Amino acid sequence: MNGPDARVGVVVLTHDRPEELHRTLSRMLALPERPRVIVVDNGGTTTAGLTRRFPGVELLRLPRNLGAAGRNAGVALLTTPYVAFCDDDAWWAPGALRHAADLLDQHPPLGLVTGKVLVGPDERLDPVCAEMARSPLRGPLDLPGRPVLGFLCAAAMVRRRAFLRAGGFEPRFFVGGEEQLLAIDLTATGFALAYVDTIVVHHHPSTRRQAGRRRRLLLRNALWCAWLRRPAATALRVTLALARAHATDPALAPALASALAGALWIVRRRHVVPLEIEQQLRLLEAAHQAR
Repeated sequence: MNGPDARVGVVVLTHDRPEELHRTLSRMLALPERPRVIVVDNGGTTTAGLTRRFPGVELLRLPRNLGAAGRNAGVALLTTPYVAFCDDDAWWAPGALRHAADLLDQHPPLGLVTGKVLVGPDERLDPVCAEMARSPLRGPLDLPGRPVLGFLCAAAMVRRRAFLRAGGFEPRFFVGGEEQLLAIDLTATGFALAYVDTIVVHHHPSTRRQAGRRRRLLLRNALWCAWLRRPAATALRVTLALARAHATDPALAPALASALAGALWIVRRRHVVPLEIEQQLRLLEAAHQAR
C-alpha cells in the first residue's frame, strides 16, 4: 500500500515540553503513512500556535493534567480502527505504522502490538524490549512476534475497539507502569498482545523528568495493579517482595502511603483475573527472577 494510511490515527501526549514536541511532530508528519495526528496537551501552557506551525495536527487541550489517561481523550476523538501512541520525546520510524497496522489486519485476535524502541542518538535497545523479546509466554503459533503481558506505550498500536472494551488507561494511576494494568485487561477481554521487533520506534528521553516522583508512582502503581487483579495471596506476596526489593529506597514509604490511601477504591474496583492469566503472570515473574 502506498500513500496515506487511513487505518491509523496517532495520539501524542505532551505536557510543557515544546522543544521535544516540535521535534516529534516534525518526524511524525513526515512519515509516508501521513496518519491523522492528535496532540493531547495535558493541562500544559506551551501549545499556543501549535496548529499554525503544524497545520496537519489536531490539538486537544485538557483543562488539567490527567497523566496517561489523557490518551483516552485522544482515542475518543479518533474513528480509525487502529491507534498508535507516541510520547512527545519519541517518534515512529518510516513504515513502522503501516507494518503494525498490517499485522493487526492479518491477525484479528491481536489487540495490541508493541515494537522495538531505540534509545538516544546511539540507538541502544531499551531494556524493556530486551525483556519482552525473551518472553516465556506461549501463544497461538500463527501470531507474530512474542506473546507479552505488557508493553511500552510510546511504541504501541492498539485495536481501538479492544482499547475501549478494556476501559483504556486507569486515571488513578496517573503515570508510571500504567501499561501493566491495561495489558492485563486487554488479555482478559480475549485479545492477544505481541512484541514485534521489526516495528521500530525512536526515543530520545526528555531531560525534563521528575525522577523521584516517577519512582514513587511506579511503586504505587505496581502495588495497585497487584491489589486490583491478583488473588489475595499473590497480592500479599507481591507487596512483600516490592517492600524487600526497595527497602532502602526513599520512594518506598510515600509509595506505600499513597497506595494504602486508595484502599477503598481498590475494594470497589478489584476484579481478579482468570487463572490462565494469573499463571502467565507467575511465569513472567519466575523468568524475571531467574535472570
